[in-house]
Amino acid sequence: MARPSPWPDKVMALLRAGNPAAAIAQVKVAPGVRELQALQKALAAAQLAGRWPDVDVAIAQSLQALSAPRLHRSP
Repeated sequence: MARPSPWPDKVMALLRAGNPAAAIAQVKVAPGVRELQALQKALAAAQLAGRWPDVDVAIAQSLQALSAPRLHRSP
């Protein structure tokens, strides 16, 4: 069984510290779709979804970009 990635927790820490610009920068270089989906779930679980509209837009755009087969990053 795969170990969960620490990346969503780190981005959540940036948001809780009041640094949405750094969180958006991290979202733009997200490791993969799985991590972005985990971040969305963490935001929803913490009832923070919608608090930072720019972050929500960045997550949606990154999910869309990474979902295209030709844009997947190599491991």
